[in-house]
Amino acid sequence: MTTDWTTTSLTADLVRGALELERTGRGLLPHRLPARARAQCADPQLHMVESQPSGVRLVFRTRATAIELDTVPTKRAYLGAPPRPDGVYDLLVDGRPAGSASVTGGDTLTVDMTTGTAELTSGPVGTARFTGLSAEDKTVEIWLPHNETTELVALRTDAPVEPSPSSDRPVWLHHGSSISHGSDAASPTGVWPAVAASLGGVELVNLGLGGSALLDPFTARALRDTPADLISVKLGINLVNTDLMRLRAFGPAVHGFLDTVREGHPDTPLLVVSPILCPMHEDTPGPTMPDLSALSEGRLAFRAAGDPAEAAQGKLTLNAVRAELARIVARRSAEDPRLHLLDGRELYGEADFAELPLPDGLHPDGAAHRRIGERFAKLAFASDGPLAPRAR
Repeated sequence: MTTDWTTTSLTADLVRGALELERTGRGLLPHRLPARARAQCADPQLHMVESQPSGVRLVFRTRATAIELDTVPTKRAYLGAPPRPDGVYDLLVDGRPAGSASVTGGDTLTVDMTTGTAELTSGPVGTARFTGLSAEDKTVEIWLPHNETTELVALRTDAPVEPSPSSDRPVWLHHGSSISHGSDAASPTGVWPAVAASLGGVELVNLGLGGSALLDPFTARALRDTPADLISVKLGINLVNTDLMRLRAFGPAVHGFLDTVREGHPDTPLLVVSPILCPMHEDTPGPTMPDLSALSEGRLAFRAAGDPAEAAQGKLTLNAVRAELARIVARRSAEDPRLHLLDGRELYGEADFAELPLPDGLHPDGAAHRRIGERFAKLAFASDGPLAPRAR
């Protein structure tokens, strides 16, 4: 039986969670940082991760029983490491899980962890398919892979599509590192901010940027300029990973970052979240380096390459970061009562590490992502929590 397909133009009113949409030669590319921000940093890592659509989803109303989404994903491959699984597209119908799919083909970015170089190979368009849906009118969400740059090429359905009305749920704007981005989560709705948003009844805009939560002024301006009812910033681990700054620079940089956010959101509830437990960096500074012995065994893992003695000269450790963030928030909150602090170890601490260790030494797995999301929702979005949602 031949399906009578309707093709719907991919436009901004179907996309949520992106700060900008770029028209390319192949389709529509969601970005999680605006062009002005991207132009201020040439770091390939930043450009890769901001184009990976963590938290970005298509949302529409339809009676369709079959949906096809053509995309060009960018797969990542690491020399010497096992192949990475294809990214996952999660389907929600009226807010409930209704299936998942993956897309083969697409471009491939091959990374050499020993040299830091990468090579991009172009590939064909692929298709994510969902069938067997009910024929009743419904709200459909397709959450794009959190870990694959995804160009949207075409949307086909066997019934007409119309944009879904804007939600009356509060918009939660979150910024963080690769853990917030979703590293090692099983699917886009399994990333901890997505789990927390679902439980907390809020609309997620996820600016978790793998390896790139570095107190960059352009990121602070993106947060400043993005409409939001609730804001959280999870800071620290990437500054240790990259060995980017010393304690002397860290404190003023945090103040400046928060000052910029407050320029656009002077009264919005703002939660600063310190790092979750990461034993390798609790008292050992960065940089974080690939574990070459693990790579030789076909595993991807990381190690702390700093010297604990260097902390005395101001090199950052996670314990130093937590102490400084606590000092800064305590000082600022005297004049900013809607500014709050959450110790990341309340989300994932020593007992959690014993039960759900970090597989590569740095990133939580899918089960730990869910636990972190559940705890964040309970601590932050509770009726008496610092980010208690209120209908818009």
